[in-house]
Amino acid sequence: MKARFSILIVLALVAAACGGPEPASESPGAAPSSDTAASQAATVSEPEGTVRVAFVTNNTSDFWTIAEAGTKKAASELGCEVLFRKPSMGTAQEQQQIIEDLIVSGVSGIAISPNDPQNWTETLNRFAEQVNLITQDSDAPESNRVCYIGTNNYDAGVAAGELIKKTLPEGGEVMMYVGRLDAQNAQDRQRGIQDTLQGTNITIVDTMTDETDRAKAMANVQDTLVTHPEVDCLVGLWSYNGPAILNGVRDSGKLGEVKIVCFDEEEETLLGVAEGHIEGTIVQQPFEFGYQSVRMLVQLARGDRSAVPESGTLYVPVKTITQETVDDFRATLSQQIGR
Repeated sequence: MKARFSILIVLALVAAACGGPEPASESPGAAPSSDTAASQAATVSEPEGTVRVAFVTNNTSDFWTIAEAGTKKAASELGCEVLFRKPSMGTAQEQQQIIEDLIVSGVSGIAISPNDPQNWTETLNRFAEQVNLITQDSDAPESNRVCYIGTNNYDAGVAAGELIKKTLPEGGEVMMYVGRLDAQNAQDRQRGIQDTLQGTNITIVDTMTDETDRAKAMANVQDTLVTHPEVDCLVGLWSYNGPAILNGVRDSGKLGEVKIVCFDEEEETLLGVAEGHIEGTIVQQPFEFGYQSVRMLVQLARGDRSAVPESGTLYVPVKTITQETVDDFRATLSQQIGR
């Protein structure tokens, strides 16, 4: 009896030591849109503790409010923490301080829209040695960033150029405006417009900068209307330039006389399109910038690089919004940001 009891104990111990079958490996997958990403988010294995990542803008434009909504959606689905930072002055020096503080705080990854990528490669590489670094909105292709997520800004410039051609079928003079021309997205958009207008009767007079100062942006428009009264179309390359141009033209009493083409989806810009004061705007999808950036950074924090394309770029397409399409676009946008 004692021998039989001993055998039973041994068998019980052996059974307890044996584990169940190995859990099936997750298939992460990389989705081009937030809808598909949402269905795949659950396939990413949960880490011990909460992943903390950061998203750093290049200024305080309302454009980034939409991107922030995308980061919040990703955070709620993936169970991570997102630190969203907007530099009040919009300078590279301020961005650098923000990133250094974020690294000290212990984030595992940062998505940044760098203001001066050409002169900042060494600094970005130093950050990339400490955290998973991706660029969004404006790229730094010479740096060691893991990936760029955002618009193909040259193609966006081409779209703007096509809209300008439709706006000025007989040709004319164009003045362009932007915060700074050292940002990659500004350079690419400018080049796309210039290339598209080659061989036409449309002449680009100049590109004026404002250092992301909205008052200066509006003053630039007013100065243009005085010094170049023959100008036919004003083009804003950054999001706040649209409202600045609209208000500058309105205050100068030239609504309806000077055409306006701009970028992005600030509410004042969209109202200007709806009212017919702005011919159209080339909109990006900043909601996706935020969503896809957070999603990729979380996967990288968990050791999963499957979301990173071989090319190192994840392009989000642009849309041309005119008076015919603006109402539907505004409805979609309001739903995204919960307005």
